[in-house]
Amino acid sequence: MRLFKLSLITIFVCSCFISFAFAEEKRPNILFIFTDDQAPWAVGAAGHPHCKTPNIDRIFNEGAYLKNTFTVTPVCSPSRASLMTSRYGTELNITDWLNPRVEPKRGLDPKTVCFPEVIQQSGYTTGLVGKWHLGLEDKFHPTKTGFDYFMGFRGGGNSPNNPTLEKDGVEKKFEGLTPDILTDHALEFVKDNQQGPFMLCLHFRAPHARWLPVAPEDWAPYENLDPEIPNPDFPNLNIELTKKKTREYLASVASVDRNVGRVLDQLEQLKLVKNTIVIFSSDHGYSMGHNGIWHKGNGHWILTKNPPTTENIPAGQRPNMWDNSIKIPTAVRWPGVVAAGSKIEQTISIMDFYPTLVAMAGADLPKSEIIRGRNFIPVLKGKAVDWDNDFYAQYSTIHQSRTHMRMYRTPSHKLILDFKNDGRNEFYNLKKDPAEANNLFNSKNEKVQKLIKQLTAKIHEKMVETSDPVLKLAETN
Repeated sequence: MRLFKLSLITIFVCSCFISFAFAEEKRPNILFIFTDDQAPWAVGAAGHPHCKTPNIDRIFNEGAYLKNTFTVTPVCSPSRASLMTSRYGTELNITDWLNPRVEPKRGLDPKTVCFPEVIQQSGYTTGLVGKWHLGLEDKFHPTKTGFDYFMGFRGGGNSPNNPTLEKDGVEKKFEGLTPDILTDHALEFVKDNQQGPFMLCLHFRAPHARWLPVAPEDWAPYENLDPEIPNPDFPNLNIELTKKKTREYLASVASVDRNVGRVLDQLEQLKLVKNTIVIFSSDHGYSMGHNGIWHKGNGHWILTKNPPTTENIPAGQRPNMWDNSIKIPTAVRWPGVVAAGSKIEQTISIMDFYPTLVAMAGADLPKSEIIRGRNFIPVLKGKAVDWDNDFYAQYSTIHQSRTHMRMYRTPSHKLILDFKNDGRNEFYNLKKDPAEANNLFNSKNEKVQKLIKQLTAKIHEKMVETSDPVLKLAETN
């Protein structure tokens, strides 16, 4: 009888071990491809007449296209901080891009528990290849926030070719095109960790300016292109410059696409496709002649004659929170879970990636942290869920201009308030005016003013909820 009991115990222990090993084996790898400055229109899947991205489109077509995904701050550092922490830039003391010449000692507080830490602690091997831009000092190093491996650059800027990059803790100059070099090391990481589970964040520098040089095959389709531009009749638009920048920008996007193809091909060669979640997104959007500007939330006029300067807005600058700046091209490929060709209309925030990625890894959210995002796996699966499609965002610019912009967006309307600059408030009817060309803030229409009042109250609620330091200005406005 005792022998029988011991045999049962042995069988039970072995079966538990086998079940645990099987469960571990089935934990999906995660590949998070994150570009820099990629507009929501700058993927072939979005229908742009000239942007050809067959490899990126594979992710969109073989998975779910999240058509209404937004960043909460349309510039590099605060957007990336919100991705890592699921919190707003004002809560992290990062409200604009970190300028190494002005603030070399600032960065993301290492005490904050970032999503890579949670996933790492659950048993994943984690890597970051590419751009960090959340602090230069060693205490802000990516390996202090949950990455086992880092190869790339800690700052925000770099060259499109022959870059200086860090590998194994040592900075050195690499020869070649930056997207290709980063991809080489991403491929190396995947190959070395193919037994899994792994999470690789591949943060391309492109298509951030400077765009050229690129590989000949990336430049060839655009070198002699006479591109269509979105606002050719915009007053004083510099059409030739807009077309030149468009050609170069699209070539830079093509350099990303070609390298995305290399990574996807490797997943196939290593037979990792079925057990690897592939996510594609960007830190924020971009304009290229839209509304008379180019660039992102800290936009630049691209005109032959600029509007007059103001106390806080220098000549040539146009801070904004238009959709082209805050919307990010996003897709998720998850074989066996997400239906190929899905198109998701629900509003997704960049802060939602944290709880979603943690759930994908089968880990638990840290109870000690404020997590403002929502797990959108049920949305990916097409389940009927009660999902709030309103969206709040913020941007306090401190470099090229000085503003305190706060924005509330519903699927039909958008209100932008600037608490630092009189006369810069904006209100748009997104259904009738998706290009945000007609500012209705000063409209005499009673329905319009009622909506403005309602959305102003929503902004105030969000500022109170997040202990926004601009709240005192808001209350006296």
